[in-house]
Amino acid sequence: MAGPPLIRLAGICKSFGKVHANRDVSLTVAEGKILALLGENGAGKSTLMAILAGQIQPDSGDIFLREKKVQFTSTEKAIKAGIGMVYQHFKLVEAMTVAENVFLGQSGGWWLNWAKMHRQVVDLAEQYGMKINPAARIRDLSMGEKQQVEILKLLHRKSTVLIFDEPTAVLTPAEAENLFATMKLMVGKGKGIVFISHKLEEVMAIADTIAILRRGEVVAGMAAAEVTSTAELAECMVGREVLLQVDRLPLEPRQMVLKVTDLGDYGLRGVNLELRQGEIVGLVGVAGNGQKQLVEMVCGLRRPTGNSLRILGLEWARFFRSAGWDKALAYIPEDRQGLATCPGLSLIDNFLLTTRGGFVRGPWLLRQQAGIKALRLMQEFDIRPPDLGAFAWQLSGGNLQKMVLAREFYRKPRLIVAEQPTQGLDIAATEDVWKLLLEAREAAGILLVTGDLAEAIALADRIGVMYNGEMVDLFAVDDAEKVALIPQMMAGLASGEPSAV
Repeated sequence: MAGPPLIRLAGICKSFGKVHANRDVSLTVAEGKILALLGENGAGKSTLMAILAGQIQPDSGDIFLREKKVQFTSTEKAIKAGIGMVYQHFKLVEAMTVAENVFLGQSGGWWLNWAKMHRQVVDLAEQYGMKINPAARIRDLSMGEKQQVEILKLLHRKSTVLIFDEPTAVLTPAEAENLFATMKLMVGKGKGIVFISHKLEEVMAIADTIAILRRGEVVAGMAAAEVTSTAELAECMVGREVLLQVDRLPLEPRQMVLKVTDLGDYGLRGVNLELRQGEIVGLVGVAGNGQKQLVEMVCGLRRPTGNSLRILGLEWARFFRSAGWDKALAYIPEDRQGLATCPGLSLIDNFLLTTRGGFVRGPWLLRQQAGIKALRLMQEFDIRPPDLGAFAWQLSGGNLQKMVLAREFYRKPRLIVAEQPTQGLDIAATEDVWKLLLEAREAAGILLVTGDLAEAIALADRIGVMYNGEMVDLFAVDDAEKVALIPQMMAGLASGEPSAV
C-alpha cells in the first residue's frame, strides 16, 4: 500500500493585482514518481513552484508535507523541509570550484577539510550516475555540468522533492539523456520530482503522472501511460489542436543583408557566411563553439577587425554609425532578462527601449501613442498580463520573450538575428513564432541561432554547423545526407567542405 504523498498542495490561490496566477490548485507529489507540470506561458506553473519553494506566499490554500500541514515562509524553511529547485538560470558562483559551490552556505565548523569535501562530492555524484571533477571551476564547465552541480547542491542538502524548471532548455540532446538517467536514479531512491517542460516528447518519455494548468487552474490530471500522443497533450494544454507544423515555401533570395568574409576574431577561425533577404540561415552547434561571438559582432556588441563584416551593404563601423531605429537590424538575444529587457522597468518602457525613435517629436516622447501601439501588440501576441504598467520581472519567461519579439518585429527590420527565439515557449507560442519568422523573411534575411535541431530544419533554407570557432559546413536544408551528419558535425566527429549555396 502506497504511503502518504511527499507533498500535497490543497486549494492554492495567488493573485498579483487583477491577475489570478493560481486558482484553487491542488496537486500531489508522490514518493518515487515524476510529476510533469504542463501549461502555456503564463498558466501559473512558475508561481505555483515559487510558492512550494518558499519564494512567495499563497493568498490562500495549504501545503502538506507527508500529510503534516506546513508553511514555507522562506526558501530556507523549504530547503530544510527537503524542497529543492533546479532553476533554468543557474545560481552558481562562477569563480568557485564545484565542491565549493556544493558546500556553499552550509555550516560545518571552522575548518574545511578539502579532501573530505571532494570525496563527498565524488561519492554523491557516482550514486546518481554523474561524473564531475570537484576541483573544476564553474566557469570552465559546460551547461550540462553546471546543471549537475545544481543538482548535487540539492542532493547534498538531502532534498526529497526536487523541482526541475525547463531543465533541458540549455542542454544538448546527449546532456538531456544524462539528466533523465539521473532523474530515474533519484526516483529509484525515493525522491519525488516535479518536471516542468514544454518539450512534450520528453514529458511522455520520463513522467509518471501529468498535471495541466490553464490560466491558473488545473484542467486535467492523468497517468502518462494513458496519453496516446503529444498532439493530445498539446490540445489539452491550449484548448485547441496544435501540430507545430509550418509550411516553409521557398522565396527567391534578393539583396545581400549580411556578408561575413574570413572572420577570425574572438576565437573564430575563417568564418564565411552570406545572408540574403528572403531566406533563413539556421546556425547550430553546441554552446561555446563560436556562435555567441559571431552574433555579438553582427549585432554591434563586439568590434571586428578589418572589413570582414558588412551589414546591409555597409562596412560594420559605418552601419552602426548611421543605422536608424527601424528598417535596419533587430536582435532577439538569448538572455531575455538581462540583455533584451530591463526587469525593473515597466512594459511600456521596455517597449520603448528600441522603438522610441518612432515616438519622438522634437524634444517630446509620445508615451501615449507608444502605449496604444504597445497594448495592441500585446493583444496580438497574447502577452499576459496585458498590462503596460506591469514590470518585466513580473512576466513569465515565455511572455517576456513574446514581448521582445513583438517589439522587434514592430521595427520592420531588414536583418533579424534571432538567438534561441523559442527557448522556454509553450508549443502554441512556438508555432506562432515560427510563423512570424517565416513571414518576416519576406522583408528580411534571418540569422537563426538555435539549439533545437528540429527548429532549424523546420525553418531554415540553409543550415550552418559551428564547431571550435569554425563553420564546419553550410548547406541547403534539403540536403538529406548532410542533415543526417549534423550531430556528428556538432561534436567535431565529421566535417564537410562548405558548399556553394
